[in-house]
Amino acid sequence: MPDLDRQTDALAVFDPATYEQGPPLDALRRMRAEAAVTWVEEPALHGLPEGPGFWLVLRHAEVERVLRDPATFSSWLGATQIRDAQDLGWVRRMMLNMDPPDHSRLRRMLSRSFTPRAVAALTAGIEAAAAGLVDRMIGGASEGRCDFAKDVAADLPLLTLADVLGVPAEDRWLTYDWSNRVIGWQDPDYAVSAAFDGTGGTAMARRALQLRPQPDADGRMPDPRTRAGMPDLYAYARLLAEEKRRTPGTDVMSILLAQSGADGQVSDAEFENMFWLFAVAGNETLRNGLPGGLIALLQHPDQLAALRADPALLPGAVDEMLRWWTPVMVFRRTATTNVELSGTQVRAGDKVVVSFTSANRDERVFGDPDRFDVRRSPNPHLSFGHGPHFCLGAQLARAQMRALFAELLRRTRTLELDGEAVFLRSNFQRGVKRLPVRWTAVGAPDVPGRGTD
Repeated sequence: MPDLDRQTDALAVFDPATYEQGPPLDALRRMRAEAAVTWVEEPALHGLPEGPGFWLVLRHAEVERVLRDPATFSSWLGATQIRDAQDLGWVRRMMLNMDPPDHSRLRRMLSRSFTPRAVAALTAGIEAAAAGLVDRMIGGASEGRCDFAKDVAADLPLLTLADVLGVPAEDRWLTYDWSNRVIGWQDPDYAVSAAFDGTGGTAMARRALQLRPQPDADGRMPDPRTRAGMPDLYAYARLLAEEKRRTPGTDVMSILLAQSGADGQVSDAEFENMFWLFAVAGNETLRNGLPGGLIALLQHPDQLAALRADPALLPGAVDEMLRWWTPVMVFRRTATTNVELSGTQVRAGDKVVVSFTSANRDERVFGDPDRFDVRRSPNPHLSFGHGPHFCLGAQLARAQMRALFAELLRRTRTLELDGEAVFLRSNFQRGVKRLPVRWTAVGAPDVPGRGTD
């Protein structure tokens, strides 16, 4: 590939604005065909300064290698976002940005909080919540329209997280705003998200709202990837921890706070950072995986028809949705030593960014990778990561997707796009801001000229 073409592709991959039209899959394919690892510059863009550049890892095997070797490719050294963290000292205290043994200790404690009883209760709640959301969408009508991303998909992970965190359901839209601000910090619509105004919320929520940052004279918010940029989230986490210690429940966070033993107890700071991780990371993958999965089905009506004809395909279809859409597109590591990665000499201190989007389309692993196939098997996608940081909530995310799509397909006879989807400006999260759809309910009369999907 000529240098100019390579630079053009690399800029498209790096520029968050590219993703408003969808990820640059053709550019990733060309780069992946040429090399497993390639250098990407970080030019000044959208008001942000120039960065030092990074190695982009494009193929499945090399992505797995990086993720399973934290001793060589550290989460802690430079944290896990492409852009260098402004508050690295604080960011390093988050479990997401830790290496073993600190990461191992917190992960063990968190894993013990997901007791069989807690998971069973969460699964039952997920199925009930999914049924309620589709009930609300249909509302007894024979046909209708909605914004699937906002009106349906956004609420299911919020309801589930409320159960996981022990957050009162009336406060759950705080999580929506926090996620928007953190994940959508590159997007002018999401960076100032303030959908929750405290009406109907708890006293904890109203106290936290008093600390919500406001845009400055230029319309900019403080960096939400720092502690100072999210004072409302951390205030709410402190208040919630105090409440859980006074009156513990059966939720995961109550169980976590009550633990003691060889791994010690969870400190206030550790709890606050775990709350951040669940409230943001635990929300976004699913919130975008659900509308992304629906887009996949609507763009492939033969696969939607196959799923309607055989609902037993749904578990495999969910994993194919996650592969094909890939909600979290990249994560960063930092080399701790000079190392060779697929013939590329990486120096100690270099950024190493794994592309899940590219790995999930790697022709060496997935036959006809751009095809969406609900029967694809095996499907070793990396949408939940790999190695020590494999997503703890993977099974809950799958359960939520299965529950919502099962209910949606059971209750509707047709589903169609009702306009253009609107995507997030972000090179990190493949976000869906709006997804207008129209539907007809099961039992509705046929509409001339309209098929079953």
